[in-house]
Amino acid sequence: MTAAIFHAGRCDFEDLVLFAVLQFFLEHRPSTEVHELLRTRIQGATPLLVACRNGHFQVAEYLITKCKADIELTGSVNFDGEMIEDAPPLWVAAAAGHEDIVKLLVEHGANVNSTTRTNSTPLRAACFDGHLRIVMYLVDHKADVEIANRHGHTCLMIACFKGHYEIAAYLISLKADVNRKSGKGNTALHDCAESGSLDILRLLLNNGAKMDVDAYGMTPLLAASVTGHAHIVEYLITLSSVSNRERIEALELLGATYLDKKRDFMEAARLWGRALDERERVGLLKCPHRSLILAFENSEEIQTRSDLERTMADPDAMRMQALLVRERILGPAHPDTAYWIRYRGAVYADAGDIRRCINLWMYALEMQQLMLEPLSVMTQSSLLSFAELFAYMLNKGITGVLRQQCNTTC
Repeated sequence: MTAAIFHAGRCDFEDLVLFAVLQFFLEHRPSTEVHELLRTRIQGATPLLVACRNGHFQVAEYLITKCKADIELTGSVNFDGEMIEDAPPLWVAAAAGHEDIVKLLVEHGANVNSTTRTNSTPLRAACFDGHLRIVMYLVDHKADVEIANRHGHTCLMIACFKGHYEIAAYLISLKADVNRKSGKGNTALHDCAESGSLDILRLLLNNGAKMDVDAYGMTPLLAASVTGHAHIVEYLITLSSVSNRERIEALELLGATYLDKKRDFMEAARLWGRALDERERVGLLKCPHRSLILAFENSEEIQTRSDLERTMADPDAMRMQALLVRERILGPAHPDTAYWIRYRGAVYADAGDIRRCINLWMYALEMQQLMLEPLSVMTQSSLLSFAELFAYMLNKGITGVLRQQCNTTC
């Protein structure tokens, strides 16, 4: 009986016989039994949630109008491989883009500002996947555009991150706060920079958005450099509000991203060359690192074009430049700094150079222990990587490097 009801919510009702079967099952049951059946969850979802997820208007309408299904009863639904917990039916219909079911639920009194476990509203769900008509309908029925999820991420921010220009423009026309910050201090401009949405970024700037820093001290310009969106970087460095130092460091960081993330050595060298030329033009020289770093093979940052040309002849030296540049600009507290050091160490380990791997991983671990809380998730991940590496070395009989490392550091 229960399985038949859930099957009805999932099936395509071009064949009306199946719908007739559902009616037969429910109309010949006591109301108390129907009530309990409609509150039953399979894999976390109620029959109404299943109908909302799959867009079966006829089933949803029948369950609401004839069976008096609870339109606020939440459950778990899967979207793009992610399980959404405590999702109300309106959130599910909005996320799936089923405008007719959204209207049905609202007309029957559904709370337009109901939330999931993570405090995501139906409006945010519609913004996420670009359902403009649903967004406008919900706003017309008093949906609050400023309700953020548990991370402080607003509807405008998610529209910017997902690149939905029309939704972003509509929310801005409603006076959505273009400078609001999330729990980690990022703004809608950061989301545009990280996703590469140049048209929305321009729209935000034209509507009073400010280039502010997040919790890691990252501006939208640096965020674009870290994610490798060169078109965003090239646009932002033309703004008069961007200083010489910000412009130069954005080019340097973008070069590091091209080298490590995109493995484009020539573009990295070209960007670093541009930065060097800019430094010379404005008289802004690099400050040498406070001390040489063993993990980076005692490499020093390039200072001149001739330094760059020599470094280009050595791919390994170029890789060390990327690590040096990233640490100088982002600082040791930024997750990307330790991540790429660990990544480079893993590449050396795969190539059989265990010594270089251990040196880099030890440096990253010391950085994490200095900057993060004790046994943070990132520190635990580093320790687990060491355990896996040591197990591999013992299994392969590679113990000499480990003994030598202990004698050096202990």
